[in-house]
Amino acid sequence: MSQVPTASRLRVTLTSLHYSLSNYRSGFLSAPWADGWNASIFGALKRSLLVLFAMVWFWCSVPAIAWARTEVPPTGIDIQPYIDRVLDRITEFTLDNGIRFIVMERHQAPVISFMTYVDVGAAQESEGKTGAAHFLEHLAFKGTQRIGTTNYDAEEVLFDQMDAVFDELLAAQATEDVATVESLQAQFDTLQQEAAQFVVQNAYGQIVEQAGGVGLNATTSADETRYFYSFPSNKLELWMSLESERFLEPVFREFYEEKDVILEERRSGTDNSPIGKMIEAFLETAFPNHPYGRPVIGYEEDLRTLTRQDIQEFFETHYTTDHMVMAVVGDVDPDEVQRLAEIYFGRFEARPSAPETVAETPQQDAPREIVLNLPSQPWYLEGYQRPSSDSSQDVVYSMLSSLLTGGRTSRLYQALVEQGIALSVNVYDSFPGERYPTVMLMYALTAPGHTVDDVAAVMNQELERLKTEPVPTEELDRVKNQVRVSVLQLLASNRGMASLLPDYEAKTGDWRNLFDDLKALEAVTVEDVQAVAQATFVPEKLTVGRLLSAEAAAESTSAEPTE
Repeated sequence: MSQVPTASRLRVTLTSLHYSLSNYRSGFLSAPWADGWNASIFGALKRSLLVLFAMVWFWCSVPAIAWARTEVPPTGIDIQPYIDRVLDRITEFTLDNGIRFIVMERHQAPVISFMTYVDVGAAQESEGKTGAAHFLEHLAFKGTQRIGTTNYDAEEVLFDQMDAVFDELLAAQATEDVATVESLQAQFDTLQQEAAQFVVQNAYGQIVEQAGGVGLNATTSADETRYFYSFPSNKLELWMSLESERFLEPVFREFYEEKDVILEERRSGTDNSPIGKMIEAFLETAFPNHPYGRPVIGYEEDLRTLTRQDIQEFFETHYTTDHMVMAVVGDVDPDEVQRLAEIYFGRFEARPSAPETVAETPQQDAPREIVLNLPSQPWYLEGYQRPSSDSSQDVVYSMLSSLLTGGRTSRLYQALVEQGIALSVNVYDSFPGERYPTVMLMYALTAPGHTVDDVAAVMNQELERLKTEPVPTEELDRVKNQVRVSVLQLLASNRGMASLLPDYEAKTGDWRNLFDDLKALEAVTVEDVQAVAQATFVPEKLTVGRLLSAEAAAESTSAEPTE
């Protein structure tokens, strides 16, 4: 990469980072939002990142509005009337089997956005089975007993035969019996070719596309899995039919072909990516013996040994009716939505969810650090352990992230990017998840001529300012004013509401808490910001990651991070 011009090198490196983060945060960066959403910001769209999303998405996506780039928006904007209108348009119902539906009427255009939100992610995977949640997300597009096949009965026989040979192949590979491995591999390849004859490629996607659907995709994170797309409003019943069928009787066809696809994703996004390796090592360091320390995409050794039965068991255990929340936003009649939901989703059998088994996050009591020397532009990462999103301080962390990197007037942007010390800087206020105690992550790509130690010094200086100097009232008000205007844009997006409403419903128990959080943001004070900064930005909660090139490693002082 040393031969790439600086601007191009930055684009390549940032793309690599975003892809690597997607291995931990949802795979969201591939989400093809039809209305031009910034994909990386959508991936961060969640309850404790509402402010960051609203500010940065709006700043990136609406260049015609000059204040979003350089100025403070008009003060005194009251968004409550708009919120009241939104609340009046939302209805909800729960089927007898426990599946929840949230419906928001918006008749401006004949379009409906749909979201199937499953309240399970990579954190619920068993040890040695990492990658199962993400693998299942991929397989959910492979069809059913009716969709995607010319002869399911014949397919099913071949699936059983392939799986049996694969189990034998794994056992032979473990004993390094070369002759047996070669024989079994030949049998397996033959069965795979026979099964492929019955596959109708991308049948599910073709049905959606031919009916006018757009944005068909899905994301997996540590905490949840989402499936989404939009249809013309006259295709409501088609969505009900397709979506219910693929989760009522999924068929995990092309299982081994899809495994190869995911292994390639891992190779390109982690194994062959310096920043990908850094993110993986950083989280293993920050979350020892906890699921948040494992990549959503899974470890290679686990992916290679995952079986179709493993995925089936994960599906049956976690894709239960009480874990499913459906959002329908757009040109719809709520009564018709409920009528059709009872017909199609009422077919699901109510099953209790598995008991929570995730280990508690160990309390950190000393700084941690991971250093990697790889051929890369140097990166600096700094994460502070913080409470989960159900903490009363959650909205304050959102404010802190906005003060630090919410636009070109933010503190770290001014101190690092404007001063030429870093090429980019960003903050995630909870990473890689928010259900359990997590970290507030800050990361920066160093500029040529500077080291990660230069970045660390400036970053720590700015965090110290937040601890010792009250944030000027006008600065906090500026952030709040930006949020007010940006929230109006968020409320106007079908896809935005289809994402946020089930997220709040699943994680807080009530979608209305979305609007309570907006009120809580308004109530954040200078004292709140300083108190949370003082409690969080301390050495005993710190994990540092330094990704150094050979040259940077030689120059680095490797000094211990200071408070």
